[in-house]
Amino acid sequence: MLGFCILPFEAGRRYKQTMLPGKTDNPADWPATRVLVVDDDVELCELVQQYLRSQGFHVDSVYDGTTGVANALSNSYDMVILDVMLPGIRGFEALRQIRAKSAIPVIMLTAHGEDVDRIVGLEIGADDYMPKPFNPRELAARIHAVLRRTTAGASKESPSPAILCLDDIRLDTRARIVHHKTRDVELTSVEFELLAQFFKSPGQVLTREELVKNALGRDLEPSDRSLDVHISNLRRKLGSFGDDTERIRAIRNVGYVYVVSNSSP
Repeated sequence: MLGFCILPFEAGRRYKQTMLPGKTDNPADWPATRVLVVDDDVELCELVQQYLRSQGFHVDSVYDGTTGVANALSNSYDMVILDVMLPGIRGFEALRQIRAKSAIPVIMLTAHGEDVDRIVGLEIGADDYMPKPFNPRELAARIHAVLRRTTAGASKESPSPAILCLDDIRLDTRARIVHHKTRDVELTSVEFELLAQFFKSPGQVLTREELVKNALGRDLEPSDRSLDVHISNLRRKLGSFGDDTERIRAIRNVGYVYVVSNSSP
């Protein structure tokens, strides 16, 4: 089954019509970035290419995991759209190989209703996911949100301080580097943005709604566990305080708070 969202009674010609840009779409508003689509569904890839190109993106497609990894690591692309089910190596293994060498943003495509696939992808290091079937406009919006996060630090006009320090963590918002004691901490774009949100409001409870809005660039969806997975990954990478206290504490039915250490000045 193809991965775009259409009503069951629509004919094939109506299916392709969903790919046409709407009146409010303006290609000039989208960055001229290169996107790699890795999916063995050739027709789906063609339709994704057609729509994203209408939005100003440069798009290439490959149809197996091994080629996808090689192309993703070629430094020729700004974003990867990676399907879970692939010939050769599956999408999860492809993502592991990519993450071992690159922080390139990755959006996973998962089967509809497969929550386990989404969680596993996020745990491995995906920046976001899209369940199939999906609306091409939403895919474009997700790409735009992820790219906005990853390029936010490049802006020279940000009024916020470039360096944020809290306890034993140092965060450089422009270079997008996190340093803990004697080591650099490799974070995905979402994890970095979440940490930046916490550093701007240490000791304050941030709601799930505002964290998802500011870090993922979208509204919180019912039963969406992606925020919890990203927080879990962030906790693991940062480690706890010396007394084993978690740096990020969950506030039941509300959100999360970055705990200020008792040793902080």
